[in-house]
Amino acid sequence: MSASASTSAPASAHAAGEDLRQLALRHGLSVSNARPPLTEYARRLWSRRHFITAFATARLTAQYSQAKLGQVWQLMNPLLNAAVYFFIFGVLMNTRQDIADYVPFLVTGVFIWTFTSSSIAVGTRAISGNIGLVRALHFPRASLPVSLALQQLQQLAFSLGALIVILFCFGVRPGLSWLLAVPALFLQSLFNAGVSLVMARLAARTPDIAQVMPFVLRTWMYVSGVMWSIDKVLADNRVPHLVGLALEYNPAALYIDLVRFALIDSFTADRLPPHVWAAASGWALLAFAGGFIYFWKAEETYGRG
Repeated sequence: MSASASTSAPASAHAAGEDLRQLALRHGLSVSNARPPLTEYARRLWSRRHFITAFATARLTAQYSQAKLGQVWQLMNPLLNAAVYFFIFGVLMNTRQDIADYVPFLVTGVFIWTFTSSSIAVGTRAISGNIGLVRALHFPRASLPVSLALQQLQQLAFSLGALIVILFCFGVRPGLSWLLAVPALFLQSLFNAGVSLVMARLAARTPDIAQVMPFVLRTWMYVSGVMWSIDKVLADNRVPHLVGLALEYNPAALYIDLVRFALIDSFTADRLPPHVWAAASGWALLAFAGGFIYFWKAEETYGRG
């Protein structure tokens, strides 16, 4: 075979491949795992909303199916944590002397913090924990971290019943301010879903992140005012200015404060600082929009390898 014949064969094969590609494009065919445009991706994700809800509910139901107490553990876990924190911080460190309604303060902080930490933790396993589903079916992969964040919201809704009972037991009565918990939790849900999307992409590429996250989340909890009052620390000028700003605009602390302000009388009696709603809204929009775009950019890589 001549040299010219050997070089023309690959060229003709390439030309034939290009012709087939153009033919497929003209008839609306595309690569099965190709990343669609952002608006089209959002539309597809919305069209899967019933799957997202059903997947979240199924995961919530199955989460404690092997335990004898079943769904009771949804309440027991944060309540047991609150009991431990009360003994260590409230009794041994005597943090409660500076905070009115310390038990409602603490339990509310634990429940709201658990919502954020659990959403982020399950987000790190959204892709790796469902790799069979990712490789077998074609659907917007963002459905997985979003559904897992929704699962945590459903769990929080279940747990809020216990929180209300605790508030009643310690003399807190419902008022119009309780309605403010709805937009506060909505903003927190957006923030949680956005961070969950970010962690899902990072952990899909680097699975070891899932091992590091418990330490990161524990540290974040300690600086979010779950067991102690950030306002007291800032008022006493105990920390440098930049550290104070970081504590004040910590998104987890903002959402905790908003729900405490809505539910607890001693908080509602005080004027909420004007920056809290604006900062909480900004964090929610930034996290959700940024997380969604960040996750979408790697859509075609999930499930490879």
